[in-house]
Amino acid sequence: MNRIRLLVALLLAVVLAVLWYADAARFLSLDALRAGFDGLRAFVDARPVAAGAAFVAAYTVLAGINFPGAALTFTLAAGAFFGVAWGSALASVASTAGATLGCALARFLLQDVVERNFPLAVARVNDGLAADGPFYLFGLRLVPIFPFFVINLVMGLTRLPLRTFAWVSQVGMLPGTVVFVNAGTQLAEIRSTSDILTPGVAGSLTLLGIFPLVAKKALAAVNRRRHPDA
Repeated sequence: MNRIRLLVALLLAVVLAVLWYADAARFLSLDALRAGFDGLRAFVDARPVAAGAAFVAAYTVLAGINFPGAALTFTLAAGAFFGVAWGSALASVASTAGATLGCALARFLLQDVVERNFPLAVARVNDGLAADGPFYLFGLRLVPIFPFFVINLVMGLTRLPLRTFAWVSQVGMLPGTVVFVNAGTQLAEIRSTSDILTPGVAGSLTLLGIFPLVAKKALAAVNRRRHPDA
């Protein structure tokens, strides 16, 4: 198993090194997206199924290896090339698949090392997640201040089931996905993320993220009052 883990780590390092050497990040900028808009638009119009499949595959892989800027650029591109409805569906599927891949890679490569060196801290985290994991993950996914890849990495170091991680992430990321996909339909007017995540939008998503945790605590408090001996 250690040999397989080493091979996966080396493969991941090679892929990231090649992408870095090829300066792939420049193709994932807003300027590059605008510059190639006409050609990509023509391809999507001519071969929508192939374009959709290629989009999902590329988004999944690049988000799964935590390539900088991939999640944001692909989500905006979904709106620019596929519209709000189809774009949201494609981006939701791809972002969830990419997040789950990232979580699985972190778990496979790092979980044993972290558990071996920090057993008590990991045990406490896992105990908390066993009871409240879906609620906490749901809240983290809704709040825009937590980076996509950080949540994938951290959850990969826990014992939260991947199936739970996947469906909670998909539901939790959906509001933000729709916001960014909708913004992508106005690609020419976007200069930075500040044009999308205005204080009002960011505040609304943050409140949505806090709500499930507050609601769960409130329900627990009500149950304790109704059943004090339980």
